[in-house]
Amino acid sequence: MSLNTEMEKKVTATLEKGIEEGEIPCANMMVIQNDRMICYAQAGRDPGTGETLRRDTIFRLYSQSKPVTSAAVAMLIERGMLDAYAPLEKYLPGFANPKVLLENGETEPAQRSVTVMDLLGMSAGLSYPGDDPAGQYAAKLFDENQAAMSAGKPGLSTVEMANEIGKLPLAFQPGTNFRYSTCADVLGAVVEVVSGKKFSDFLREEIFEPLEMADTGFSLPKEKLGRLVTCAKRSPEGIQVMECRHLNVGDYSREPAFASGGAGLVSTLDDYSHFASMLLHGGEYKGQRILSPATVRWMSSPQTDFKTRWYGLEGFDYGKLMRICVRPGQSGGLARAGEYGWDGWLGTYFENFPDLQMTLLVNINVADTGTCGTTRKVRNIVLSEIEK
Repeated sequence: MSLNTEMEKKVTATLEKGIEEGEIPCANMMVIQNDRMICYAQAGRDPGTGETLRRDTIFRLYSQSKPVTSAAVAMLIERGMLDAYAPLEKYLPGFANPKVLLENGETEPAQRSVTVMDLLGMSAGLSYPGDDPAGQYAAKLFDENQAAMSAGKPGLSTVEMANEIGKLPLAFQPGTNFRYSTCADVLGAVVEVVSGKKFSDFLREEIFEPLEMADTGFSLPKEKLGRLVTCAKRSPEGIQVMECRHLNVGDYSREPAFASGGAGLVSTLDDYSHFASMLLHGGEYKGQRILSPATVRWMSSPQTDFKTRWYGLEGFDYGKLMRICVRPGQSGGLARAGEYGWDGWLGTYFENFPDLQMTLLVNINVADTGTCGTTRKVRNIVLSEIEK
């Protein structure tokens, strides 16, 4: 299979249009089909250094870290080391005797314990920092930890952070609703407790090294920091450089005490394509078994119906920290039944299309981006060109 030059031209023009309109400062993307790259495109320059992007430019993944955390949890489940329905306090004592926040500010006992399945489906009742009552509790915890780190202290460890999260009041009874939250951060701590390894070491030994993901991790050696793209934000004056210290993540020059399973990883297009390929091949990469086919089917199957709870993801359900398309006709663009993946706060984007044996990756690093208009346009180009 050769490079699709028509796809590349259209995608490049779309990326350049996104830059012209001030949505993004730069981006690169890749399409892999049947184990071969059929399209690579890039546009723009690093907003801090002015350098042209490269295929090995390193990007902050933020929530695109979550599918990797899901894979780590799935490994422990398939090995019989982790029961997804066990009370979470079995692994993290901070989750003992959970309380649910009521409208009047009081709390009531949760009807049952939080479980790993609740965390995988974002139905645990946890919160990200926010202005709502439950989110304010999370904000206080993250702000205090960030203040400690800014003062030169290491801050809370992965397990310590999860136990502190467990002490916060829940936004709703476990398993009764969907709320995007710190669930993946807690899952990272579960992996650490159950495996007996630091979460970062588990990912490195069990996923990154076997998958040849040499530029992926929670920190970077000094010689690679120059390849980390500058973080940016939109403003009325245009794209501006920003210091990124969001969700206690941001200093990649040293290994953090808190390895955030929901937001902490950095990676490249090629590295993440290896992870995506492993999933497409039923858990195998270059002849090496990482996960069983049964486990990958479980990971990529719907768990939670959130069609009415997430604007812009109509046609998709949720499960194992990823979106899964179940009703393509309800999507606001071209879509395939069974496609799955996730994106990140700064704009990185990952999607696998099992029926096409294809992976789409887009890398952007601009605050409050997620799946933006430019990425949706790129998706439509790729899915239309692939069938011509």
